[in-house]
Amino acid sequence: QVQLVESVGGLVQAGGSLRLSCAASGRTFSRYALGWFRQAPGKAREFVAGISRSGGVTRFTDSVKGRFTIVRDNAKNTVYLQMNSTKTEDTAVYYCAADSHAIATLNVFESDYDYWGQGTQVTVSS
Repeated sequence: QVQLVESVGGLVQAGGSLRLSCAASGRTFSRYALGWFRQAPGKAREFVAGISRSGGVTRFTDSVKGRFTIVRDNAKNTVYLQMNSTKTEDTAVYYCAADSHAIATLNVFESDYDYWGQGTQVTVSS
């Protein structure tokens, strides 16, 4: 069992940067692949970024490639989403999630993830 808590999001002007963090409780944090999802009002939740258990492999949805990075610090039981060159379309509630199934792959579907944070609002203004 893993409990995930996102940091407070925030407001950023388009083109600016923002870093989200997600802290996990438990002693088995490194056993989970981790992902960030987001959901805009009236839209489905979508995969944003994922990172393997060791942190050596990452993947991103096309819309954020080259702009976002994902990093994990297993010693601190924390995963980060660094958002650079933000766009108004990045506005959404962001969720971190843990995947107990991923071994050699990083899953991108919401149903593949077992544990979820409460979500945090990110607003990008023009």
